[in-house]
Amino acid sequence: MRFDLPPTGGRFSLSFRGVLELAQTVRLVIAMTISLVVYPLPVHHDGSTCYVIPAAPRLGDEVTLRLRLLPGLKVSRVMLCTHPDGERLFTGMLPEDPRPGEPCRWWRGTLRLQMSNTAYRFLIFTDEGAYWYNAAGLHEHTPTDAADFRILASYRAPEWVRQAVFYQIMPDRFADGDPSNSVREGEYEFLGVKSSQRKWGETPTAHGMEAMLEFFGGDLPGITQRLDYLDDLGVTALYLNPIFSAYSNHRYDVTDYENVDPHLGGNAALAALRSALAERGMRYILDVVPNHCGVMHPWFQAAQADANAPTAEYFTFHQHPEEYESWLGVKLLPKLNYRSQALRQVMYAEPEAIFRRWLRPPYAADGWRIDVANMLARHGFDQLGTEVGRGIRQAVKEENPAAYLMGENFFDATPQLQGDTWDGVMNYAGFTQPTWYWLNRLTARARGDAAPTQAAKSLSTAALLASWQATRAGIPWQIACQQFNLLGSHDTPRILTTVGDDTALARLAAALLFTYPGVPCVYYGDEIGLSGSDPRACMPWDEARWDQPMRQYYQTLIGLRRASRPLAQGGFQVLMAEENTFAFQRDVEGEWLIVLAQRGTQARPAGPLPVAPGGIPDGIVFTELFSGSRRTVENGCLALPEAAPGAQIWCSHP
Repeated sequence: MRFDLPPTGGRFSLSFRGVLELAQTVRLVIAMTISLVVYPLPVHHDGSTCYVIPAAPRLGDEVTLRLRLLPGLKVSRVMLCTHPDGERLFTGMLPEDPRPGEPCRWWRGTLRLQMSNTAYRFLIFTDEGAYWYNAAGLHEHTPTDAADFRILASYRAPEWVRQAVFYQIMPDRFADGDPSNSVREGEYEFLGVKSSQRKWGETPTAHGMEAMLEFFGGDLPGITQRLDYLDDLGVTALYLNPIFSAYSNHRYDVTDYENVDPHLGGNAALAALRSALAERGMRYILDVVPNHCGVMHPWFQAAQADANAPTAEYFTFHQHPEEYESWLGVKLLPKLNYRSQALRQVMYAEPEAIFRRWLRPPYAADGWRIDVANMLARHGFDQLGTEVGRGIRQAVKEENPAAYLMGENFFDATPQLQGDTWDGVMNYAGFTQPTWYWLNRLTARARGDAAPTQAAKSLSTAALLASWQATRAGIPWQIACQQFNLLGSHDTPRILTTVGDDTALARLAAALLFTYPGVPCVYYGDEIGLSGSDPRACMPWDEARWDQPMRQYYQTLIGLRRASRPLAQGGFQVLMAEENTFAFQRDVEGEWLIVLAQRGTQARPAGPLPVAPGGIPDGIVFTELFSGSRRTVENGCLALPEAAPGAQIWCSHP
């Protein structure tokens, strides 16, 4: 079933009621009722610079809000609805004078920001009745406030992040720059298992303590030596998995927050990496584990040995010394107890706290990734996550207002994404997982199950777009543009594995990664077609093993992401949705980028794409990124060629 609007006399017309009735029809033909939006809507607004002026307002500023509607709609009045101090307020909006050739009509209103986080929606009066419009779409019923548009006042965004292309590295598996610091065979023993030294490129052990205690020798000098490779790829920022001292290769069982693991090169190697990154204009963020530490951390060892030790209050003992709270019941990872004010001081509050010192020279990290941020400072009755998260933010921003504070969260992180806690999260729920499930199938594993449960078929296109929209609708646009988007990580299958080693679908996923609102991150090796059951395999440096066309594809996308104003600053609007295809646009004033995404095995026939609902006038010329094909908008449409499985990216000429 197609959801795009049919042409009528060279233009497009569909009433508000028609949109809503079509949505109801679509719901009836889908097996499970879900919240749907029919595309394209006849009305559009988002938080980008075309619609919110200025885009980074301060408290007390008067902001201009703009709303775009199709010209054929019989709209008599538009009102802006806000809730200052909890009381509803309606403010009238006025139509703008039409510009020559512009296919849409604009309405404009003003809003003075009196709160740090201001929610708003629109009430549109038509000949058919009144309709509410918020970030979740059009409604005849009065919606709750949860999905209202939101704007932050006096919010200091880390501006560099919007321009960044991240690259995630697990240090032990990326490159061995100094073999002399590698963990040796049997160098130490942990819980009865001895460390092992593996040869570069061997298959990692799958499970158990042996998997945790095998080392391939990757280190920080190895990363420094490969910066030319990353620079050539187009990467501008690194996200490093934990580098602090620990017993395991993943180092989430930290034993010393104050020092870089000697097997990675120690503190001096991090300072050298920082210097080398600065020479190339690149940045980096560190991974920190404030939710728990390793069982061998001196804090915990002292607490176990003596219930009256100063650090005993850092943990929750149910029965000293062996019964204590741990992360998901894993006894190797005792959970930190943030009821302790002393712990808060050493972690983030005091001048020499852990969160502060690594942001200072000579290390000068550009931010933090917070491990299991959804669980931080939360334990039963003690739900201290908001309080502690805000405390961490205050400390980090005092040290460096431009630092990027990003959390790990596989689920709904809306409460932590309102401008007062994290700048963004790993956007698994809002981008990664819906994209996986559209390209393959939804997979879930209950705790204790031997095998995952997989859906019978892929996620519908309508459900994918609804999933994306639901996450965007819950957070301010400023935050949505800072979400950390990824296709996979050290905790998930690689994207090529997720799509069944289908190269066309892996490329399509990459195209979505670099064009969707937020900050793209490449997991090391994805750009050369690395796949397999273990996402923590070594990076192969033998170029004969690389998928060179895939790497060139990534280079092209990264180059586009870094050069494109619509991708860095633009809004987001879906233009069309079909069973296996959808199209969306990113736009700034006078410049557009259109993405056509096509899954499945069959090509989509050539045909017109309605672009007038996106405000694109006739005569605008577009060039397709990969083929160089050129098309001109005529009668409100862009005539698209046949679309093979994959992505077409159409860029307007400025």
